[in-house]
Amino acid sequence: MPIINRMRVVGVALVVGAQVIAHAQEYPARPVKIIAPSTPGGGFDLVGRVLGQKLSEQLGQQFVVENRPGSGTLLGSQAVVRAAPDGYTLLVGGLSNIALNMGMYKQPGYDAITDLVPISLVVSHSYIMVGRRDLPFDSMQAVIAHAKANPNKLTIATSGPGSGQYVGAAVMTTVLGLDILKVPYKGAQPAYQDLLAGRVDLFYDNTTTAKPFIDGGRVKPLAISTKARISGLPNVPTFDETRVFDWEMESWFGLFAPARTPQPIIDKLRTEIDKATLIPEVQRALEQGAGRSLRLTPAQTDALIKSEIDKWVGLVRRAGVTLD
Repeated sequence: MPIINRMRVVGVALVVGAQVIAHAQEYPARPVKIIAPSTPGGGFDLVGRVLGQKLSEQLGQQFVVENRPGSGTLLGSQAVVRAAPDGYTLLVGGLSNIALNMGMYKQPGYDAITDLVPISLVVSHSYIMVGRRDLPFDSMQAVIAHAKANPNKLTIATSGPGSGQYVGAAVMTTVLGLDILKVPYKGAQPAYQDLLAGRVDLFYDNTTTAKPFIDGGRVKPLAISTKARISGLPNVPTFDETRVFDWEMESWFGLFAPARTPQPIIDKLRTEIDKATLIPEVQRALEQGAGRSLRLTPAQTDALIKSEIDKWVGLVRRAGVTLD
Protein backbone atom coordinates (compact mmCIF):
# COMPACT_ATOMS: atom_id res chain seq x y z
CA MET A 1 0.00 0.00 0.00
CA PRO A 2 1.42 3.42 -0.95
CA ILE A 3 2.48 5.60 1.97
CA ILE A 4 -0.21 8.21 1.29
CA ASN A 5 -2.95 5.54 1.38
CA ARG A 6 -1.62 4.14 4.63
CA MET A 7 -1.67 7.64 6.10
CA ARG A 8 -5.30 8.03 5.03
CA VAL A 9 -6.25 4.72 6.66
CA VAL A 10 -4.50 5.69 9.89
CA GLY A 11 -6.18 9.09 9.80
CA VAL A 12 -9.64 7.58 9.35
CA ALA A 13 -8.99 5.11 12.20
CA LEU A 14 -7.93 7.94 14.50
CA VAL A 15 -11.04 9.95 13.65
CA VAL A 16 -13.34 6.97 14.22
CA GLY A 17 -11.59 6.16 17.49
CA ALA A 18 -11.94 9.74 18.65
CA GLN A 19 -15.66 9.70 17.79
CA VAL A 20 -16.21 6.48 19.77
CA ILE A 21 -14.44 7.93 22.81
CA ALA A 22 -16.45 11.15 22.54
CA HIS A 23 -19.72 9.21 22.34
CA ALA A 24 -18.72 7.19 25.38
CA GLN A 25 -17.94 10.35 27.32
CA GLU A 26 -21.40 11.73 26.46
CA TYR A 27 -23.09 8.39 27.20
CA PRO A 28 -25.86 8.09 28.18
CA ALA A 29 -27.40 10.99 26.28
CA ARG A 30 -30.91 9.51 26.38
CA PRO A 31 -32.80 6.87 28.42
CA VAL A 32 -31.33 3.36 28.47
CA LYS A 33 -33.55 0.30 28.24
CA ILE A 34 -32.76 -2.71 30.43
CA ILE A 35 -34.64 -5.78 29.23
CA ALA A 36 -35.53 -8.36 31.87
CA PRO A 37 -36.54 -11.51 29.93
CA SER A 38 -39.14 -12.49 32.50
CA THR A 39 -42.32 -11.37 34.18
CA PRO A 40 -42.09 -8.85 37.05
CA GLY A 41 -40.72 -10.39 40.23
CA GLY A 42 -37.88 -12.91 40.46
CA GLY A 43 -34.16 -12.61 39.89
CA PHE A 44 -34.06 -11.02 36.43
CA ASP A 45 -36.50 -8.29 37.37
CA LEU A 46 -34.86 -7.65 40.75
CA VAL A 47 -31.37 -7.21 39.33
CA GLY A 48 -32.61 -4.99 36.51
CA ARG A 49 -34.51 -2.67 38.86
CA VAL A 50 -31.84 -2.42 41.55
CA LEU A 51 -29.07 -1.67 39.05
CA GLY A 52 -31.31 0.52 36.92
CA GLN A 53 -32.19 2.75 39.86
CA LYS A 54 -28.58 3.25 40.94
CA LEU A 55 -27.28 3.80 37.40
CA SER A 56 -30.01 6.41 36.88
CA GLU A 57 -28.88 8.23 40.01
CA GLN A 58 -25.17 8.02 39.17
CA LEU A 59 -25.34 8.88 35.47
CA GLY A 60 -28.21 11.37 35.51
CA GLN A 61 -30.18 9.54 32.85
CA GLN A 62 -33.04 7.06 33.16
CA PHE A 63 -32.28 3.32 33.01
CA VAL A 64 -35.74 1.86 32.45
CA VAL A 65 -36.55 -1.82 33.00
CA GLU A 66 -38.77 -3.45 30.39
CA ASN A 67 -40.11 -6.92 31.20
CA ARG A 68 -40.23 -8.98 28.03
CA PRO A 69 -41.11 -12.61 28.84
CA GLY A 70 -41.86 -15.30 26.30
CA SER A 71 -40.59 -18.76 25.40
CA GLY A 72 -38.86 -18.95 28.75
CA THR A 73 -36.24 -16.22 28.50
CA LEU A 74 -35.72 -16.46 24.74
CA LEU A 75 -37.75 -13.54 23.40
CA GLY A 76 -36.26 -10.88 25.63
CA SER A 77 -32.73 -12.15 25.04
CA GLN A 78 -33.21 -12.27 21.28
CA ALA A 79 -34.50 -8.70 21.31
CA VAL A 80 -31.27 -7.43 22.87
CA VAL A 81 -29.12 -9.40 20.44
CA ARG A 82 -30.97 -7.73 17.54
CA ALA A 83 -30.74 -4.24 19.07
CA ALA A 84 -28.26 -1.62 17.95
CA PRO A 85 -24.93 -2.09 19.76
CA ASP A 86 -24.86 1.45 21.11
CA GLY A 87 -25.31 0.92 24.86
CA TYR A 88 -28.97 1.94 24.89
CA THR A 89 -30.41 -1.58 25.08
CA LEU A 90 -29.03 -3.86 27.78
CA LEU A 91 -30.00 -7.34 28.97
CA VAL A 92 -30.28 -8.85 32.41
CA GLY A 93 -28.45 -12.11 31.85
CA GLY A 94 -28.38 -15.11 34.13
CA LEU A 95 -27.84 -18.84 34.26
CA SER A 96 -31.11 -19.50 32.42
CA ASN A 97 -30.75 -17.34 29.31
CA ILE A 98 -26.96 -17.35 29.06
CA ALA A 99 -26.12 -21.01 29.82
CA LEU A 100 -29.20 -23.24 30.05
CA ASN A 101 -30.80 -22.00 26.82
CA MET A 102 -27.66 -22.97 24.90
CA GLY A 103 -28.32 -26.62 25.76
CA MET A 104 -32.12 -26.73 25.79
CA TYR A 105 -32.73 -25.26 22.35
CA LYS A 106 -31.22 -26.44 19.09
CA GLN A 107 -31.80 -22.98 17.65
CA PRO A 108 -32.10 -20.44 20.48
CA GLY A 109 -31.68 -17.56 18.05
CA TYR A 110 -28.45 -16.33 19.58
CA ASP A 111 -25.06 -17.48 20.80
CA ALA A 112 -24.41 -16.27 24.33
CA ILE A 113 -20.65 -16.06 23.75
CA THR A 114 -20.48 -14.34 20.36
CA ASP A 115 -23.69 -12.27 20.35
CA LEU A 116 -23.51 -10.78 23.85
CA VAL A 117 -20.85 -9.01 25.92
CA PRO A 118 -20.91 -9.43 29.71
CA ILE A 119 -20.68 -6.06 31.43
CA SER A 120 -20.72 -7.27 35.03
CA LEU A 121 -22.07 -10.17 37.08
CA VAL A 122 -23.31 -8.86 40.42
CA VAL A 123 -25.00 -11.60 42.43
CA SER A 124 -25.43 -15.34 42.67
CA HIS A 125 -28.28 -17.26 44.28
CA SER A 126 -28.24 -20.90 45.31
CA TYR A 127 -30.96 -23.52 45.04
CA ILE A 128 -32.35 -25.73 47.77
CA MET A 129 -34.36 -28.93 47.89
CA VAL A 130 -37.30 -28.54 50.24
CA GLY A 131 -40.05 -30.94 51.21
CA ARG A 132 -43.54 -30.54 52.57
CA ARG A 133 -43.51 -29.91 56.31
CA ASP A 134 -44.76 -33.41 57.22
CA LEU A 135 -42.52 -35.28 54.78
CA PRO A 136 -41.45 -38.41 56.69
CA PHE A 137 -37.78 -37.98 55.71
CA ASP A 138 -35.23 -35.62 57.25
CA SER A 139 -32.37 -35.99 54.77
CA MET A 140 -31.64 -36.26 51.05
CA GLN A 141 -30.19 -39.70 51.70
CA ALA A 142 -33.55 -40.91 53.00
CA VAL A 143 -35.46 -39.25 50.16
CA ILE A 144 -33.26 -40.83 47.49
CA ALA A 145 -33.35 -44.26 49.14
CA HIS A 146 -37.15 -44.11 49.31
CA ALA A 147 -37.45 -42.92 45.71
CA LYS A 148 -35.27 -45.76 44.43
CA ALA A 149 -37.23 -48.35 46.39
CA ASN A 150 -40.62 -46.86 45.45
CA PRO A 151 -40.63 -45.59 41.84
CA ASN A 152 -43.09 -42.77 41.10
CA LYS A 153 -44.39 -42.64 44.67
CA LEU A 154 -42.78 -39.28 45.45
CA THR A 155 -43.78 -36.10 43.62
CA ILE A 156 -41.69 -33.03 42.83
CA ALA A 157 -42.97 -29.64 41.67
CA THR A 158 -41.34 -28.23 38.55
CA SER A 159 -41.53 -24.50 37.94
CA GLY A 160 -41.50 -22.98 34.48
CA PRO A 161 -39.89 -24.94 31.61
CA GLY A 162 -36.39 -23.60 31.08
CA SER A 163 -36.04 -22.19 34.60
CA GLY A 164 -33.26 -23.22 36.93
CA GLN A 165 -35.83 -24.98 39.12
CA TYR A 166 -37.10 -27.01 36.19
CA VAL A 167 -33.70 -27.90 34.74
CA GLY A 168 -32.11 -28.62 38.12
CA ALA A 169 -34.84 -31.07 39.10
CA ALA A 170 -34.79 -32.77 35.70
CA VAL A 171 -31.01 -33.16 35.57
CA MET A 172 -30.80 -34.30 39.18
CA THR A 173 -33.43 -37.03 38.87
CA THR A 174 -31.94 -38.24 35.58
CA VAL A 175 -28.36 -38.40 36.84
CA LEU A 176 -29.46 -40.22 40.01
CA GLY A 177 -31.74 -42.54 38.06
CA LEU A 178 -34.79 -41.62 40.13
CA ASP A 179 -38.40 -42.16 39.09
CA ILE A 180 -40.04 -39.21 40.82
CA LEU A 181 -43.31 -37.94 39.41
CA LYS A 182 -42.85 -34.39 38.11
CA VAL A 183 -45.79 -32.04 38.62
CA PRO A 184 -45.59 -28.95 36.37
CA TYR A 185 -46.48 -25.46 37.61
CA LYS A 186 -46.33 -22.08 35.89
CA GLY A 187 -44.17 -20.59 38.61
CA ALA A 188 -42.99 -20.84 42.19
CA GLN A 189 -46.11 -19.30 43.73
CA PRO A 190 -48.57 -21.99 42.56
CA ALA A 191 -45.99 -24.67 43.38
CA TYR A 192 -45.80 -23.43 46.98
CA GLN A 193 -49.58 -23.43 47.28
CA ASP A 194 -49.56 -27.19 46.78
CA LEU A 195 -46.35 -27.81 48.70
CA LEU A 196 -47.65 -25.96 51.76
CA ALA A 197 -50.94 -27.82 51.50
CA GLY A 198 -49.13 -31.17 51.35
CA ARG A 199 -50.33 -32.02 47.84
CA VAL A 200 -46.79 -32.32 46.46
CA ASP A 201 -43.75 -33.77 48.25
CA LEU A 202 -40.69 -31.86 47.01
CA PHE A 203 -39.65 -28.65 45.31
CA TYR A 204 -36.20 -27.64 44.05
CA ASP A 205 -36.28 -23.86 44.31
CA ASN A 206 -34.22 -20.71 44.55
CA THR A 207 -33.01 -20.40 48.14
CA THR A 208 -34.02 -16.75 48.40
CA THR A 209 -37.63 -17.63 47.58
CA ALA A 210 -37.67 -20.69 49.82
CA LYS A 211 -36.00 -19.13 52.87
CA PRO A 212 -39.07 -17.37 54.35
CA PHE A 213 -40.99 -20.67 54.23
CA ILE A 214 -38.03 -22.46 55.86
CA ASP A 215 -37.66 -19.80 58.55
CA GLY A 216 -41.38 -20.07 59.28
CA GLY A 217 -41.21 -23.86 59.61
CA ARG A 218 -43.64 -24.31 56.74
CA VAL A 219 -41.33 -26.47 54.59
CA LYS A 220 -38.52 -28.88 55.39
CA PRO A 221 -35.03 -28.02 54.02
CA LEU A 222 -33.02 -31.02 52.82
CA ALA A 223 -29.91 -29.87 50.95
CA ILE A 224 -28.48 -26.72 49.38
CA SER A 225 -26.69 -26.43 46.04
CA THR A 226 -23.67 -24.35 47.12
CA LYS A 227 -20.15 -25.66 47.61
CA ALA A 228 -20.24 -24.61 51.28
CA ARG A 229 -23.08 -24.00 53.72
CA ILE A 230 -24.53 -20.49 53.78
CA SER A 231 -24.68 -18.30 56.89
CA GLY A 232 -28.42 -17.73 56.59
CA LEU A 233 -29.13 -21.48 56.81
CA PRO A 234 -26.16 -22.93 58.71
CA ASN A 235 -27.91 -26.19 59.60
CA VAL A 236 -28.77 -27.14 56.02
CA PRO A 237 -26.13 -29.45 54.49
CA THR A 238 -24.81 -29.05 50.98
CA PHE A 239 -25.62 -31.73 48.43
CA ASP A 240 -21.98 -32.73 48.51
CA GLU A 241 -22.15 -33.29 52.26
CA THR A 242 -25.01 -35.75 51.80
CA ARG A 243 -22.52 -38.01 49.96
CA VAL A 244 -25.25 -39.18 47.62
CA PHE A 245 -24.92 -36.50 44.97
CA ASP A 246 -21.99 -34.27 43.98
CA TRP A 247 -24.00 -31.22 42.94
CA GLU A 248 -23.31 -27.51 42.70
CA MET A 249 -25.66 -25.04 41.06
CA GLU A 250 -25.98 -21.28 41.44
CA SER A 251 -28.07 -18.83 39.47
CA TRP A 252 -25.91 -15.81 38.75
CA PHE A 253 -27.16 -12.51 37.31
CA GLY A 254 -25.69 -9.41 35.73
CA LEU A 255 -25.92 -6.99 32.82
CA PHE A 256 -25.00 -7.79 29.22
CA ALA A 257 -24.83 -5.72 26.02
CA PRO A 258 -25.08 -6.65 22.34
CA ALA A 259 -21.81 -7.67 20.74
CA ARG A 260 -19.89 -4.82 19.08
CA THR A 261 -21.00 -2.30 21.69
CA PRO A 262 -18.08 0.19 21.87
CA GLN A 263 -15.57 -0.80 24.50
CA PRO A 264 -15.48 2.66 26.13
CA ILE A 265 -19.23 2.34 26.84
CA ILE A 266 -18.75 -1.15 28.29
CA ASP A 267 -15.91 0.17 30.47
CA LYS A 268 -18.00 3.12 31.66
CA LEU A 269 -20.90 0.85 32.64
CA ARG A 270 -18.54 -1.52 34.44
CA THR A 271 -17.09 1.34 36.45
CA GLU A 272 -20.53 2.61 37.43
CA ILE A 273 -21.83 -0.86 38.35
CA ASP A 274 -18.73 -1.50 40.46
CA LYS A 275 -19.37 1.79 42.24
CA ALA A 276 -23.06 0.94 42.80
CA THR A 277 -22.44 -2.55 44.14
CA LEU A 278 -20.05 -1.28 46.80
CA ILE A 279 -23.02 0.42 48.49
CA PRO A 280 -24.25 -1.78 51.37
CA GLU A 281 -27.96 -1.20 50.71
CA VAL A 282 -27.49 -2.17 47.06
CA GLN A 283 -25.74 -5.38 48.12
CA ARG A 284 -28.56 -6.19 50.53
CA ALA A 285 -31.19 -5.50 47.87
CA LEU A 286 -29.45 -7.78 45.37
CA GLU A 287 -28.76 -10.56 47.85
CA GLN A 288 -32.28 -10.57 49.35
CA GLY A 289 -31.01 -12.36 52.43
CA ALA A 290 -29.67 -15.51 50.80
CA GLY A 291 -27.67 -14.37 47.77
CA ARG A 292 -23.94 -13.88 47.37
CA SER A 293 -22.50 -10.68 45.93
CA LEU A 294 -20.04 -11.13 43.07
CA ARG A 295 -17.04 -8.93 42.31
CA LEU A 296 -15.19 -10.37 39.32
CA THR A 297 -12.68 -8.97 36.86
CA PRO A 298 -13.69 -9.06 33.16
CA ALA A 299 -11.37 -12.04 32.65
CA GLN A 300 -12.89 -13.90 35.60
CA THR A 301 -16.38 -13.11 34.31
CA ASP A 302 -15.59 -14.47 30.85
CA ALA A 303 -14.06 -17.62 32.34
CA LEU A 304 -17.05 -18.24 34.62
CA ILE A 305 -19.58 -17.82 31.83
CA LYS A 306 -17.72 -20.11 29.44
CA SER A 307 -17.28 -22.80 32.08
CA GLU A 308 -20.96 -22.60 33.07
CA ILE A 309 -22.08 -22.92 29.45
CA ASP A 310 -19.83 -25.94 28.92
CA LYS A 311 -21.05 -27.57 32.13
CA TRP A 312 -24.77 -27.02 31.67
CA VAL A 313 -24.98 -27.73 27.96
CA GLY A 314 -23.47 -31.15 28.72
CA LEU A 315 -25.75 -31.85 31.69
CA VAL A 316 -28.91 -30.63 29.97
CA ARG A 317 -28.28 -32.72 26.87
CA ARG A 318 -27.40 -35.75 28.97
CA ALA A 319 -30.71 -35.39 30.79
CA GLY A 320 -32.63 -34.89 27.55
CA VAL A 321 -34.09 -31.58 28.74
CA THR A 322 -35.04 -29.93 25.45
CA LEU A 323 -37.72 -27.40 24.61
CA ASP A 324 -37.58 -27.42 20.79
